Amino acid sequence: MTFLPRNRLLSLEEIATIAERFIERGVRKIRLTGGEPLVRRDVVDLTRWLGAHLGKGLDEVTMTTNANRLADHAGDLFAAGMRRINVSLDSRDPETFRFITRHGDIDRVLGGIAAAKKAGIAVKINMVALKGLNDQEIAPMLQWCGEEGFDLTLIETMPLGAIDEDRADRFVPLTAVMDDLQARFPLHPADHRTGGPARYWQLGETDTRLGLISPLTNNFCAGCNRVRLTTEGKLFMCLGHDDQVDLKAAYREGGIAAVDDALDVAMLRKPARHDFSIEREAAPAVSRHMSVTGG
Repeated sequence: MTFLPRNRLLSLEEIATIAERFIERGVRKIRLTGGEPLVRRDVVDLTRWLGAHLGKGLDEVTMTTNANRLADHAGDLFAAGMRRINVSLDSRDPETFRFITRHGDIDRVLGGIAAAKKAGIAVKINMVALKGLNDQEIAPMLQWCGEEGFDLTLIETMPLGAIDEDRADRFVPLTAVMDDLQARFPLHPADHRTGGPARYWQLGETDTRLGLISPLTNNFCAGCNRVRLTTEGKLFMCLGHDDQVDLKAAYREGGIAAVDDALDVAMLRKPARHDFSIEREAAPAVSRHMSVTGG
């Protein structure tokens, strides 16, 4: 693990100030993601700071988490204004989960999910479909989500960062997954939208929605309005490109006016689409891993 000097990271105040500049521009939803946001000691304070803008230009503050520390923070997050979270959970089988995460404790994660539900936070499970690892668990995961009242979003593996194996060996097209699920479950298209790239289906008479994020079999770039700010202050305009604008340097050198100018530049440089392709495993579309910018 690499520990960065404090001055290389954005402070809570700097993150909040930059977030306020986005809100001034009409951004209505902010998601705290990672890496893992709950390892940051001041994450609840940051949530409170952002939550103060709810109803005053901001509609929602959400989070994507691995849920390892969620049981410790669920009540505070709800009190700060968070009403919805995404939990990254690729398997409920203890051994498979430990293999995928390299160290994870599935009981701790499930405990965090249960704590969020008890606190009144709506839970959506994010599951990356992985051939030969968890593809046989997709239908049971949807069944479990329906029973628990959770939404489920399935995600195709993306060519981000170098890994130890060929991604093509793990790639599962969600078109094939949906053929199987529709044969097993009563699924019908839903008009629900969260501002993200997922397309949704309703699970029978339950409240559970099934979402699909398929960057390879069904490009979603035309509907993308997301940008991602790292803890080091780099603003990435697209998951599929390395182009970025340094908002930390802009703020520290020129204050709020410089941030506004940098945001003008960044919005003009947002690309029309990503450059993902499952055929190019030896050379990932971008060198950074998902944990650098979040999903």
